[in-house]
Amino acid sequence: MKKIMIVNTSTDYFEGSSKATGLWLGELVHFYDYFNSKNYQIDLFNINGGSTPIDPVSLKPFMLDSMTKKYYNNESFMDMLSNSQSINEAKPAEYDVIYFTGGHGVMFDFPNNEAIQHAINEVYNHGGIVAAVCHGIAALLNVKDENGRYFIDNKEITGFSNTEEILANRKKIVPFIPYVKVDNRLVTGQNPQSPKQVAQAVDNILNKN
Repeated sequence: MKKIMIVNTSTDYFEGSSKATGLWLGELVHFYDYFNSKNYQIDLFNINGGSTPIDPVSLKPFMLDSMTKKYYNNESFMDMLSNSQSINEAKPAEYDVIYFTGGHGVMFDFPNNEAIQHAINEVYNHGGIVAAVCHGIAALLNVKDENGRYFIDNKEITGFSNTEEILANRKKIVPFIPYVKVDNRLVTGQNPQSPKQVAQAVDNILNKN
């Protein structure tokens, strides 16, 4: 059985602000659902352990698609999300895939987290897949190998664009199509519409191995 670790934010407010943020729920749900229907073990982690904050904007009617709503109303799934393990307790050597979700919260607690950096190197170096969607690519930014070289050096990645940030801040539905970039065993998706396509790309790589 293949094992997948999913890492979410623990940040519930923008730094120095009373504006709420957190996990963009759909970016977890669509990836999780894709593998939940197959023969995979999926474990949820966040930074601090315990409850995972959810970005309230991701729950608004114009953002909440039917599948995400179904999971949001699923008590056992939400209990699991409320009792996540801390990334500090993870054993990344046991996993075939590590996937980082988005939401603005990750910009504050992903980039400088040593446990995340260790997990990315561990999973990738033993032949596993590293994947991230939207703002979740913040997890990749400061990862270095034992020689001090950045993990993303000479790798092609994608993520949330400046244009999308502007549109999102205006609370409009972002009319961008999903976009996914695959570079060897690194898979990145552009926006909240991309997690299923990221999952499909990850699955394709797993089935080649």
